[in-house]
Amino acid sequence: MADVLERIRRAGRPPFFRMSVSDARSAYVLASEILELPRAALPRVEDLALPAADGSALPARLYAPSDAELPVLLYLHGGGFVIGNLETHDSLCRQIALRSGAAVLALDYRLAPEHRFPSAVDDAWAALEWLARNASSIGLDATRLGVGGDSAGATLAAVCAIQARERGLRLRVQLLITPGTTAHADTPSHGAFASGYLLEAEGIAWFFDHYIDAAIRSDWRFAPLLADDVDGVAPACVVLAECDPLVDEGLAYADRLRAAGVEVELELYRGVTHDFIKMGRALPEARQAQAAIGEALRKAFER
Repeated sequence: MADVLERIRRAGRPPFFRMSVSDARSAYVLASEILELPRAALPRVEDLALPAADGSALPARLYAPSDAELPVLLYLHGGGFVIGNLETHDSLCRQIALRSGAAVLALDYRLAPEHRFPSAVDDAWAALEWLARNASSIGLDATRLGVGGDSAGATLAAVCAIQARERGLRLRVQLLITPGTTAHADTPSHGAFASGYLLEAEGIAWFFDHYIDAAIRSDWRFAPLLADDVDGVAPACVVLAECDPLVDEGLAYADRLRAAGVEVELELYRGVTHDFIKMGRALPEARQAQAAIGEALRKAFER
């Protein structure tokens, strides 16, 4: 990991928080697969359009390792609610589908600052509802659904799991990879890893400021750790990185789920940073985590 960080430093790319939003998005696309595994070939990869919360169409991409009627995971990409798209997470979604044996439906939800909170939340829920109603129409098993994501996408996935519980939609699993769950970036790990560990404190502030007003950050749809209760939500697979500003809130959320009687499989990878899951070409921990995620999803969908 130290070698990866040094290579990134030597590349001289300015941090996202010193760029315009447009430039940050372009830079993320260009850099997204440098450290990732090559895009795995799958028998079924299809581009779709799903309805957004406002009725517009959102791009989505379906990945399936076979033509069978498979369970399906709605996947929500990371990027601080501001950057990221289907291309930045294509390799990762292929690996999850390949390793789990399940289909993965990745959603290109609307981004801030053009679409501030709660647009991304609303889009994620609209996509999950659509999938529950229409999975069979695209050859998938509507009775075996899950939701997952990384970073900001994991926050959205945790929120979707609570909403699904409230609306009586049964999910088999929620996959939370390095999730954000608190309102104010004030846990000890935010101080310990504020600089030099890929996700900088200034970057977190830049993402948050683009996405949500400070006065409403205690809304549980932004900070799911603040939800009134998490009883009865879907079993969770939580994947965390030791050297990540978000690690404390990920641990706190896993503890909150366990205290509520929710089954939690927690994997903490030592010595790696935020976004390590997308560094499979460079880090054995990324490949190990992807394999563990695949096995956790396989077991969840077999229940």
